[in-house]
Amino acid sequence: MKILSRNVYVGPNHYALFRVIKLTLDLEELELWPTGRLGRAFTDALIERVPGLAQHGCSYGGPGGFLRRLNEDDGTWLGHVFEHVAIELQNMAGGSVTFGKTRGNGQPRQYDVVYEYIQQDVGLEAGRLAFDLIQSLLPAELREAGFDADAFCWEEVRDDFIRSAQRRAFGPSTQSLVQAAEERDIPWLRLNRYSLVQFGHGKFQKRIQATITSETRHIGVELASDKEETNKLLGDLGLPVARQEMVFRPAAAVRAAERIGYPVVVKPLNANHGRGVSIRLGTAEEVEAGFEHAREHGRTVVVESFIPGLDHRLLVVGGKLIAASKRVPGHVVGDGSLSVRELIEVVNQDPRRGLGHEKVLTRLDIDHQAERLLAKLGYDADSVPADGEVVYLRSTANLSTGGTAVDVTDVVHPDIVEMAQRAARAIDLDVCGVDYLTTDITQSYKATGGAICEVNAAPGFRMHVAPSEGEARDVAGPVMDMLFPNNSPARIPIASITGTNGKTTTARMVAHVMKMAGRHVGLASTDGVYIDGHRTVEGDMTGPVAARMVLRDPKVDCAVLETARGGLLRRGMGNRKSTVGAVLNIAADHLGLKGIDTLDELAKVKRTVIEIAYNTAVLNADDERCLAMADHTQAENVCYVTLNASHPLVREHIQAGGRAVVLEQGMGGQMITLYDGGAHIPLLWTHLIPATLDGRAEHNVQNAMFSAAIAFSMGVKLEEIRHGLRTFDTTFFQAPGRMNICDDHPFKVILDYGHNPAAVEAMATLAGRLDPAGRRLVVMAAPGDRRDEDIIETARVCAGRFDHYVCKRDDNPRGRDLDEVPNMLRRALIENGVREEQVEVVPDEVEAIDRALELAAPGDLLLIFGDAIDRSWKQITEFQSGGVAADPAPAVSEVGNLVQAAAFDLSEQRLIRDERGVRLAREPEVSD
Repeated sequence: MKILSRNVYVGPNHYALFRVIKLTLDLEELELWPTGRLGRAFTDALIERVPGLAQHGCSYGGPGGFLRRLNEDDGTWLGHVFEHVAIELQNMAGGSVTFGKTRGNGQPRQYDVVYEYIQQDVGLEAGRLAFDLIQSLLPAELREAGFDADAFCWEEVRDDFIRSAQRRAFGPSTQSLVQAAEERDIPWLRLNRYSLVQFGHGKFQKRIQATITSETRHIGVELASDKEETNKLLGDLGLPVARQEMVFRPAAAVRAAERIGYPVVVKPLNANHGRGVSIRLGTAEEVEAGFEHAREHGRTVVVESFIPGLDHRLLVVGGKLIAASKRVPGHVVGDGSLSVRELIEVVNQDPRRGLGHEKVLTRLDIDHQAERLLAKLGYDADSVPADGEVVYLRSTANLSTGGTAVDVTDVVHPDIVEMAQRAARAIDLDVCGVDYLTTDITQSYKATGGAICEVNAAPGFRMHVAPSEGEARDVAGPVMDMLFPNNSPARIPIASITGTNGKTTTARMVAHVMKMAGRHVGLASTDGVYIDGHRTVEGDMTGPVAARMVLRDPKVDCAVLETARGGLLRRGMGNRKSTVGAVLNIAADHLGLKGIDTLDELAKVKRTVIEIAYNTAVLNADDERCLAMADHTQAENVCYVTLNASHPLVREHIQAGGRAVVLEQGMGGQMITLYDGGAHIPLLWTHLIPATLDGRAEHNVQNAMFSAAIAFSMGVKLEEIRHGLRTFDTTFFQAPGRMNICDDHPFKVILDYGHNPAAVEAMATLAGRLDPAGRRLVVMAAPGDRRDEDIIETARVCAGRFDHYVCKRDDNPRGRDLDEVPNMLRRALIENGVREEQVEVVPDEVEAIDRALELAAPGDLLLIFGDAIDRSWKQITEFQSGGVAADPAPAVSEVGNLVQAAAFDLSEQRLIRDERGVRLAREPEVSD
């Protein structure tokens, strides 16, 4: 058995609408060894090591179902066992995951194992540990070569895994805040490997680090960290505090203790979780030892009066006390027969105790502090306390050191409530933990003499959300309600756009419409991430990384996310929900790659965009696979887009009050028409949209219709949609590689990135409609990793439409010989009726484009399907035609200056050139 590949899906994907890991397993000879054949020795050993598996339901739908499958005569295959072990290991480490499925992938002995995870590293490590555990339980002759079962110690690797998982997992406080956000449908993103979390998207975002929020005042944190200043500030307000002095040397600590009066507490000035704190010190020697212990955790030490009573944590959020907990230091209670060491073992058997923050309580240990406290009693770890004797192993009551917590929220005296709220306001903290010592929390501090010993700027929530005794309190909810009061927005409008062709142009159109409407748009597309029109990252950014870049930017108030097949298959989506999800079309492209062999399989992958849309699903009604996606959406609305004004299903949908964008024929040409809620709204003549070339570029007519549907569904006003579409064109600077037209030569050149049969056919059809005075020429190619039939189809859709063909390859042959693709294209063209003398093979792209430019005569139309778009555009614009140098293309850095020198008359739809004759993009905000 071996693992062939791993995929970590960080968001919704075609397996599940949440995070999962997919491992491809090759069982090899173990395909012949299901659990039924391995026998009870294997299954009993597995359940002994991972007892939680006995509760898995599996296909039987109830506890024990998986165990039943294991022990059936046929049993189940080890890929299925692997899935369940990987899930349960995460649960043993404190997680809560349940989803998994294992299916054969069509290859002999191979299985795709999919299972849910919470934290990526923990999920992957659970898979590795599951693999090793199964190997260790197999008979020696069936184990993978090189696996040393004797060196595999399950208890050690299990505990190491749990500790590692705890280091990577959210702590209880952060986890409770994340849970509260999810309950309120507030999106969140983990920003680092620790506790830095963003709640909300774009301009609505708030952040937390543990329980410090983005609204927490820095000065409040500084004050709370300075115990001396906190003590003085609260004391000056008349609040009860311990008498306190700051010292730097042991002798000074002793003198301060004598002035304050024994017993005293010695602790570091800046520390937390009870580190370095020594209490009830009654002699100079103890004070000196306490000073040295405190100095291990901070340079400055505080000596303060000892306040009798138990430690209570009073949690104040937004100026209001919301929870109170009595904290008891870690201890054991003697029974007259067991030693302290044995009593600790008994206490640690409590299922609520675990390693670190794994569970609601932490295991007790015998360490230096425990030995010191035992020594004060004249005990050691092997001493036997009397029956009922309480033996404290910690001087502080922190849960992280084994303490327990009892909820006392409902019995706190009103004077103490007011005291805690005043203290939080005085330090100016939005989330504040007030540590208060008293013998009786039900009595006023005025009567008992209780006092505040500390104020914490990042109070832990574990004692409140999971107390040892008493009622659990929702303390994270008030924090979320403080950050997002009165249901204030946390989500920005998000449009996720996918399809085989047109998604880049449509995404750019939508972003342009939104920007013209005054929005600060975040756009992720094939050529980079744009924030408010400025490219911040260059490259193909159509996956989840780019989506998260956009959603994390605090300037963005709406997001347009081009979502490509590759990103969906590799990592899933970067956002869990979209306002609008749009699928433009499903056509043959990339088939035969990454396990996607058919159009139906491709449609299932792209359908993810529709499944996570919550407001509107925008679908191509002229594509049967897109149309079928309507059955898989939970969105409030479905908006159909169709070029067929007589489409029967769309007609029925409109009559029922549904939303649709329809291309209708009118007296003045073709009209893009919007239907919504029974209203019939003529939107815009297609010939008024520059990107459609007077309506002749039907693929861009359709892209404009999708853009209108998406923008309308995101709340953009009709007039703003019209204005955006009328000012969007396909210049290189606005839509590089998307029908870029160069008119600077005696002939017309169109550069396009079309790389599949459907896209190539759309451009070839456009070339036929443009009716040039001269010939039609084409430079064509196909990506080398496409199927042979796709390359042949690319040639077929061009055959007979042009007068001359130049066949080339892309820069990267993607596994084929350097001239293999152009020769395949040549043969296919000839087989489809093109004469041999009409076809040339020039494999190199630069040489092929040069050859076609040299062939072009005045009045000709040259269509170039380019790979390296920037280079190709520069080559086209700098080509010297007929011995006269054409005006060179402006450098990208010059475009902004050129635009400032240009004027665009929107009412006349007339583009004015600058004095150099360089045609400028219509959009005034050119950023790169």
